[in-house]
Amino acid sequence: MNKILLFFVFLFVLAGCSSEDKPGLKFTEKGREVPSFNADSAYQFVQQQVDFGPRVPNTEAHQAALSYLESKFRAFAGSDAVFIQRFEAEGYDETLQLGNVIAAFNTTAPDRIMLSAHWDSRPRADEDTTRIDEGILGADDGGSGVAVLLELARIFKDTPPPIGVDIVLFDGEDYGRSGSLQKYFLGSRHWSQNPPVPGYSPRFGILLDMVGSENAQFPKEQYSLSYAPDLVEEVWSIATEKGHGDLFLNEEGAAVADDHVIVNEQARIPIINIINHRRLPGGGAEFGAYWHTHNDNMEIISRETMGAVGDVLLELIYNRL
Repeated sequence: MNKILLFFVFLFVLAGCSSEDKPGLKFTEKGREVPSFNADSAYQFVQQQVDFGPRVPNTEAHQAALSYLESKFRAFAGSDAVFIQRFEAEGYDETLQLGNVIAAFNTTAPDRIMLSAHWDSRPRADEDTTRIDEGILGADDGGSGVAVLLELARIFKDTPPPIGVDIVLFDGEDYGRSGSLQKYFLGSRHWSQNPPVPGYSPRFGILLDMVGSENAQFPKEQYSLSYAPDLVEEVWSIATEKGHGDLFLNEEGAAVADDHVIVNEQARIPIINIINHRRLPGGGAEFGAYWHTHNDNMEIISRETMGAVGDVLLELIYNRL
């Protein structure tokens, strides 16, 4: 454990260069070869998470899934480049045992980016009509973002990225009850307020949330446009170039409260959110019919959707930075 902590001290201090030293959010095509994203592999990563059952804090499934994620990232990044940030948080009537998963790739590069998702699933199906008090499988809401990042990690192992990449999986994102944000985003709150080493300053971050369902749509989320407009335009431009304009819509979406808001406002990292939603006429967000129900299972997962998201991220990482 001391060896791992010393490694992350070195890594984050190395990455914590001043704003004057950082290249900023500038993008140019580099003419580099870009590896292919394996959507079948990503699909299996979703299945493997769902097989544990609902990954609800303080359950056996949650602990088993955490061990699985730690093992997978150690296999892809190396045992010295993975750190589990364990912490406690007060729930409604219990103390939650939580853990953020951190994995680093191309660890000697001072210029770094951050990719994130949440790995927990919701403890209640409050948008459903039956079994409302039971946890949901969260195949898309949690599972798909993690699966895309696991597939990227597998690719990074075989083809190291030209820039430093840190993957951070937040726990406890979906614990809260509808009507109040107080108990949501527990992992990103803890990570932002207690970074493994103060001063961590990647060039930018990208959050993936609900990126695996059939008929998904990714408009340009409003907080993202405020935090990192150049990054939003680059990502959506790449998507159009690659023929994914039917998914990455060239239109403004809603302002969606999510982990990226916490990370930007508390850790001061410019970060965007790729999230499946639709903007309602009044400006609010509407999510898929499966959202926060027991229908968030493997039946709604699309290899094509995850493949499109993976293609866009690989082009950005390997050929635009």
